[in-house]
Amino acid sequence: MAWFSANINDTLSAARSNTWTTIITVFSLAFVYVQYRRSPWRKLPPGPKGVPVLGNIFQLGKTQWYTFTEWRKQYGDVVYLNLAGQPAVVLNSLKAAADILDRRAGLNSDRPSYIVASEMMSRNMFMGFTPYNDLWRTMRRASHEGLHKAITPNFHPTQMKEAAILASEIISTPKNWDNHLRRAATSVIASIVYDTPTLKSEEDPLVMEVNQFTARLTKAALPGAHFVESFPWMKHIPASLAKWKQIALESYKKDTSMLTGLMRPVRNQIAAGEDRPSFSATVINDKSHNMTEAESAWLAGSVYAAGAETTSAVMAWWVLGVIAYPDTLKKAREEIDSVVGRDRMPTFDDFDHLPYIRAMAKEVLRWRPVAPLGSPHRSTEDDTYEGHFIPANTILISNIWSINRDPLVFGPDAHEFNPSRFITKDPKTGETMLVPAPYDTKDEHHVAFGFGRRICVGRYVGNDSLFIDIATLVWAMNIEYVGKRPIDLDGYVDEGIVIRPPTLQVKFSPRSPDVREIIERTLEEFGYQK
Repeated sequence: MAWFSANINDTLSAARSNTWTTIITVFSLAFVYVQYRRSPWRKLPPGPKGVPVLGNIFQLGKTQWYTFTEWRKQYGDVVYLNLAGQPAVVLNSLKAAADILDRRAGLNSDRPSYIVASEMMSRNMFMGFTPYNDLWRTMRRASHEGLHKAITPNFHPTQMKEAAILASEIISTPKNWDNHLRRAATSVIASIVYDTPTLKSEEDPLVMEVNQFTARLTKAALPGAHFVESFPWMKHIPASLAKWKQIALESYKKDTSMLTGLMRPVRNQIAAGEDRPSFSATVINDKSHNMTEAESAWLAGSVYAAGAETTSAVMAWWVLGVIAYPDTLKKAREEIDSVVGRDRMPTFDDFDHLPYIRAMAKEVLRWRPVAPLGSPHRSTEDDTYEGHFIPANTILISNIWSINRDPLVFGPDAHEFNPSRFITKDPKTGETMLVPAPYDTKDEHHVAFGFGRRICVGRYVGNDSLFIDIATLVWAMNIEYVGKRPIDLDGYVDEGIVIRPPTLQVKFSPRSPDVREIIERTLEEFGYQK
């Protein structure tokens, strides 16, 4: 009987225990369900399904701007991706990008973490990688003061001289036209930033040194370049045990020495009382920024590296545009000849009277953005956009390619090179003029310069260089495609910061016998000697 009573007690005790277990389990499941229903993560933007853990990382491919553009058709203007646990959002439309990156810039102006490229190789002083902090804000103010729209006329003589040298070089050795574009772009930005004399060759030691510096940083920032980007604890490994860390730290020392050395002649000029305009001089003279010598040097180097790469790539795409669409070159010639004539070269005094040339510069930046995915931003706070949750620490990718080619904004022929899309007639005077820029393009007629507080600080200088280079080459040169195969409009070469067209078989020749003489006379007026 005692055995039976004990068994009954054990059974009742077990039942009570099971009841409590059931109750706890039910309440736990209910709590989890309620939390799940309330979780904002249920409201992430739509996007492609990925694989466990790694998410969508294997679905990206090399030409991600094409992939994202296709996904826009399926998932919409805002697409969510899981990149091995890192949330990312692709912005495929002008409205979405402007709403999030412009109008909510305070939440979305940071950069993704680049442990090797930024923390180690540049101590967060390379402006393109610098986090959204006080140093970045100081650099931004300083760069604006050195490159704002009102100051750019100071650089016009240099840009006109370099455009004339470019035309002269192409006439002398037309097969090397792409190298001449690279030399001219680098020489202009070097002069603007450091007040250096004209670079004689694309193989100038200064060109090579800065190109190597840019390539090192760019390579280090590429996804998958270093395991430490996925396993941040590795940055605490002593440099003596990690060769990659030794290389990164040595690179910082080498590049800092190079960049401070580039600014030293400007400092010496200022100390000697010479007042010569340059970006470096503006930064040095304004003591209110309180930047260290290294910070100033890295800021100048950031501007130089960005400008040297982009302008020549845009000009290479322009060459592709005019050989693929020869009617555009014909229209440009007609405008140049009617305004400038054949007895002198174009100048910035012709700017207001050459709307088609200006439209050409805008169109090539729209048609073939050299950075088709822009530069990624990073959100710093949770946010909601049109009912979709965007968590803090999300990488925000603006698909410049898709935005610039949106037929709803730029017309059904948005995939074609057509500067006339930006041309109209003044209803009062009948004169040719640029159409008003699409809303949210900041009077640029495209978004190739980026968004928000991270918009390209050198865009005014870049626009001026493109204008005078295009005007000069249209005035001076016949440009013809001589390849035997059809022109490849989809090919590209990835050079890290920018993409360029593949090698083009193009014939350049002077438009008239006296072109060379007029160019040489112009160069003499600038005091240039070969």
